[in-house]
Amino acid sequence: MTTALPHIPTLETERLVLRAPRMGDVQHWCDFTASSRAEFIGGPMIADPAKAWRAFAHVAGMWMLRGYGSFVFALRSDPETPIGMTGPWHPIDWPEQELGWTVWNADAEGKGFALEAAKEARRFAYQDLGWPTAVSYIDSRNTRSIALAERMGCEVDANAKAPEAEEGEVILVFRHPAPEALQ
Repeated sequence: MTTALPHIPTLETERLVLRAPRMGDVQHWCDFTASSRAEFIGGPMIADPAKAWRAFAHVAGMWMLRGYGSFVFALRSDPETPIGMTGPWHPIDWPEQELGWTVWNADAEGKGFALEAAKEARRFAYQDLGWPTAVSYIDSRNTRSIALAERMGCEVDANAKAPEAEEGEVILVFRHPAPEALQ
């Protein structure tokens, strides 16, 4: 069974579809969060399917509670098979609205999919939601995510507050270029 909230748009880029999270995505999410690929979002933390379900429900619930949230992205040629997630994100205890991203499938790495999806998610946040600014909170050891933020034109904002870090973590705050700078 597929469920969708009517206010969640479907976005398209040259190669990708960004869409609402669906029940059919849960197993892909579970596989991702149980792997070492989820290291910088607290994994591999969720070998327990019930915990993975709750984390995925948190992602989907952001749409209901905030009116925005993360999109699951997939190839246009195969929109039912997710390869990652990106989008506006703002847990209640975080200082600012964030644009986040994850790539669930190692085969999707290095092909520019995350960059393409994240740029479209940023466009959505700025143009459709009216955000005047956005940050991406990135663990200082996450070199792939840092490289993506830099390719998107982000710079470290040393004056911005980061969410509370776990022991041993250093969270960098990457500030996205302002909407007018992207036009």
